[in-house]
Amino acid sequence: MTLSSRAQRGICSWLLASTAVALLASCGKTTKPPVVGEPSIADTADQVIFDGRSLMTESGVKRGQLFADTIFVFNDQTHFVLRRVRAVFNTETGLQNGTLRGDRGTYDLRSGILEGFGNVVVTSTDGKKLESPHLKYVQRANAISSDSAFTLTDSIASRTQRGIGFTSDPNLNSFKCFRACSGSALVPLGELAKP
Repeated sequence: MTLSSRAQRGICSWLLASTAVALLASCGKTTKPPVVGEPSIADTADQVIFDGRSLMTESGVKRGQLFADTIFVFNDQTHFVLRRVRAVFNTETGLQNGTLRGDRGTYDLRSGILEGFGNVVVTSTDGKKLESPHLKYVQRANAISSDSAFTLTDSIASRTQRGIGFTSDPNLNSFKCFRACSGSALVPLGELAKP
């Protein structure tokens, strides 16, 4: 069985047309470059320090020590962005005056301000614990403060205080709540007034 020349030309024309369509379709496909994330903070930092430690001083007096898993250094070594920040506060005589832990933080050497962000916990030397999503420590005043919600727990006295915004010393002794202040405490039955 043989094909007529007319049939052969029809098949050749059909093959050429389908090949041309396939070539044109493949030319229209372009490969996109791989997706790359935004520049990270490490790309713009002057220096990156792993497992870093620094002293916090005020007029030559050690006010504490600062620790972080990662420290990104900026502005001629005066501004630090911290990951997994920890701090130990000291009194003017060098005694420990509370500790701080947070997911992230910043420290400005010029102003002497340390800020903690994300699950910030301040613990006093006598066991009181303050929890807040944001907290600021000012070296000159030796004070911590926040405009965020907080929970202050004193396990020894069985007291809990909550509110929005506060100011205190790092050892949580002189504590002042600003708004929506509330609290709870366990009171022994013998101390309740009889009707």
